[in-house]
Amino acid sequence: MKKSLGAKTILYPTPVLIVGTYDQKGKPNVMNAAWGGICCSVPPCISVSLRKATYTYENIMARKAYTINIPSEDYAKEADYFGLVSGRDVDKFARSGLTPVKSDLVDAPYIAEFPLILECKVIHIFEIGLHTQFIGEVMDVKADPAILGENEVPVMEKLKPMLHAPEIRHYYGVGKDIGAAFSIGKEIKNR
Repeated sequence: MKKSLGAKTILYPTPVLIVGTYDQKGKPNVMNAAWGGICCSVPPCISVSLRKATYTYENIMARKAYTINIPSEDYAKEADYFGLVSGRDVDKFARSGLTPVKSDLVDAPYIAEFPLILECKVIHIFEIGLHTQFIGEVMDVKADPAILGENEVPVMEKLKPMLHAPEIRHYYGVGKDIGAAFSIGKEIKNR
């Protein structure tokens, strides 16, 4: 029998998403957010849910755009730092030594050093409760050529994305390849 843990946000794992925005004066800012992910295929959309108290919330409301920056394990300290301080109080790019790049498609910056970037234009905003969900249409995906494999698709082992276990506040790397999706289950389907 399973043990009840109560109503909690335990969805293991959650992605480590670094959300890039500009404030009203044009200062680039980033924050670490785990509440987000793919929410539509056509048009391609990524959601991110933020508390109204965050600086990034204000920035997205003003600019109607954001970037999703996927850090590799090599940038774990910087990614974590982005969730420890507010852009209201500190210039996170200056402090971390990372480089903001102005998107040519949306009104938001991305991080030059991170291997995978999704540039998003806000198309829907939903008030949920403590969090507001922003649905962003993906206008472009930018990838470091070093992480690409066959057919110009990112290779998980080269990307080395970070995962977050929210309830215990720990980061993890991606484990081993266990098989091809929509393929390994065919053995059961064909029984």
